[in-house]
Amino acid sequence: MNFRSHRKEEVSVNLTPLIDVVFLLLIFFMVSTTFTKASQLSIDLPEATGEPSETPSDQIEILIDESGQYRVNGQALVDTHVRTLQAAIYKISAGDTTLPMVISADAQSSHQSVVRAMDAAGQMGFVHLSIATRQPVPERGSKQ
Repeated sequence: MNFRSHRKEEVSVNLTPLIDVVFLLLIFFMVSTTFTKASQLSIDLPEATGEPSETPSDQIEILIDESGQYRVNGQALVDTHVRTLQAAIYKISAGDTTLPMVISADAQSSHQSVVRAMDAAGQMGFVHLSIATRQPVPERGSKQ
């Protein structure tokens, strides 16, 4: 009789393929993920029936007429391109993005013109932006 004890083979799990798969998944997700910076532009929309606010002397005012032409602090721009508008804003602000900015648009101006001005200000880093309104004219015979 043979009474020698039989040695059982030691069971082991090879982790190398598992680590390889996890590493490849990590690389795949890193390469396929797009990193976009979501930028927001905070806008102070004044109430049309509210009290007028004080206007600081060192603000930037963008005027938009009904045809979509821009004026920055009273000076007309040669065209309506975003780069031209940004250059005029930079010239007045000297790179100071903490200055308040007011957009005054004609009621008949296109929405695109106003959005273009807001986008130009947002791309430059301006966050103190407001849109000018006027007090509504009371109708004749109505009580307020």
